[in-house]
Amino acid sequence: MSNKPQRPNVVFILSDDQGPWALGCAGNDEIRTPNLDRLAGGGTRFENFFCTSPVCSPARASIASGRIPSQHGVHDWIRDEASPPRAPDYLEGLTTYTDILAANGYTCGLSGKWHLGGHMTPQHGMTHWFCHPYGGGRYNDMDMIRDGKLIKTKGYLSDVITDDALAFLDANKTGPFYLGVHYTAPHSPWQEGEHPQEIFDSYDACPFKTCPQEPRHPWAAGPTDSSLGNREMLKGYFAAVTAMDANIGRILARLDELGLSDNTLVVFMSDNGYSCGHHGFWGKGNGTFPMNMYENSVKVPMMARHPGRIPAGKVAGAMVSQYDFLPTLLDHLGLPPLDDPTLPGQSFRRVLEGETDEAREEVVVYDEYGPVRMIRTREWKYVHRYPYGPHELYDLVRDAEERRNLVDDKDRQPVVAELRGRMLSWFARYVVPQMDGARMGVTSVGQIQRIDADHPGETAFLPRPKRA
Repeated sequence: MSNKPQRPNVVFILSDDQGPWALGCAGNDEIRTPNLDRLAGGGTRFENFFCTSPVCSPARASIASGRIPSQHGVHDWIRDEASPPRAPDYLEGLTTYTDILAANGYTCGLSGKWHLGGHMTPQHGMTHWFCHPYGGGRYNDMDMIRDGKLIKTKGYLSDVITDDALAFLDANKTGPFYLGVHYTAPHSPWQEGEHPQEIFDSYDACPFKTCPQEPRHPWAAGPTDSSLGNREMLKGYFAAVTAMDANIGRILARLDELGLSDNTLVVFMSDNGYSCGHHGFWGKGNGTFPMNMYENSVKVPMMARHPGRIPAGKVAGAMVSQYDFLPTLLDHLGLPPLDDPTLPGQSFRRVLEGETDEAREEVVVYDEYGPVRMIRTREWKYVHRYPYGPHELYDLVRDAEERRNLVDDKDRQPVVAELRGRMLSWFARYVVPQMDGARMGVTSVGQIQRIDADHPGETAFLPRPKRA
C-alpha cells in the first residue's frame, strides 16, 4: 500500500457575467455574498485578475486551453444556432486541463454551462456531464443534458446545478476528482419571477449606489436601452448573485461534511466582467459597439482556497490572466507543465501560495475581442481597434475610472508608441494566422461556426444589424 498522499481534489466554480465589483469582499456593501466572502477569507482573492476576452465563450475556451482567442478560434459567444444537436466541439484538437487531469487519474465532471459546442456528450476527459444546452436562458424549469439526452428539470437553475454537483461529490468522495460547477448566474434575464422572490424583494430598498446609472454611453448596445435606470433589473442582477452565493455555501458545507475541505482546492472565477450602468451601459465587451475594454469588462472576480497551501485572508495585487490559469493549476497540483512554447501563460503558483507578490517579470496583461486588442500595465491601458480605430489610452494612476482618453495627446505619443509596439510584438508571437481575430469581422452578435480548414474565419460571424 502506497503512503504517497493523494493529489488534491479540485472544485472550480465559474459564474457568468459577474462584474469585479459584485462581491461583498471586494468592497461592495450592498450586494450580499456571505459564502464567497467566507471563501475569500479562507484563501486568497486576486484584485487584478483579467479575462482573456470580455465575452463568455472566448473566455471559457481560454480558461480551459490556456490559449488566447487567436489561438483557439473562439472569438465571440456561440449562438444558439450553433448549439445542440448540431454544434461541433469548438476545442477539438486542443489539450485542455481536464484532459490532463483525466490522464493523471482524476475523475472529471461538469455541472452547468459549457457553451463551447459538443454539448450532448462529455467533453475533454470528463465522464460526468450535466450540461446546460445553450449560453443562457430562463432560470426556472430549464432543460438540461444528461446521458446524451435533453431532460426536463424542475426548480431554480442555480439550485438544480448545485444539486447535481453535490451528487457528484457524494459519489466521488474517495477522489481525486475535478468538478466544474458552472452557473449561468448572474447572466440575464433579471426580471421578477426569474429569481427567488424573497431574495429579489430583499433588494427593494437598496439604493444601488454601487451601480451608478450614468448617462447613456454613445456606443451603448445590447440590453442597455431596457436596463439603464431600471431598478427591477438591478434587483434581478443582485438577486442572481445572492442566490448563487447561497448555493456555493451548500457546496462548501458538503465538502466539510465529507471531510474533503483540507485536501480540496476550491477556485471561484467569473468568465468575464460586467457593467450595470457603469460608464452608461449594461453589458461586458459587447455592451458597446465598438466593443470596449473597460476595467469592469476585462477584470473578473477570482479567489482560491486550499488550507495549508494557500494563505488565508490575503488579497493579491499581482496582475494575472485567465491564460495563466492552466499552467498554474498544473503547477499547484504537482503535475508536469505542458511542453508547448506556443502557450502564452505563466504559472502564478508562487503568488497563489504566498511566496511572492508578482506573477511575472514584465507586468503586462493582454486582451482581445475580435479586432479590438488591449495592453494593460499597472500604469497604462492602450486599446487598439483594427483597422482604423478609434484607439484609446488611459492613465490608470490618475484616471482609474477611464474617463479621459489621452491617445491624441501629443505629450503621450511616446507612451502610445511603446505600448503599441509591445502589443504588436506579443500578438505576433502567439497568433495563429488562420485564427487572427484582428482580421475577422467579429461584431459582438455571436459566432455561428467553428473556424477550421473547411470554415474560414470570415464566414464565422454575422453582420451587426443596423439600429432603427
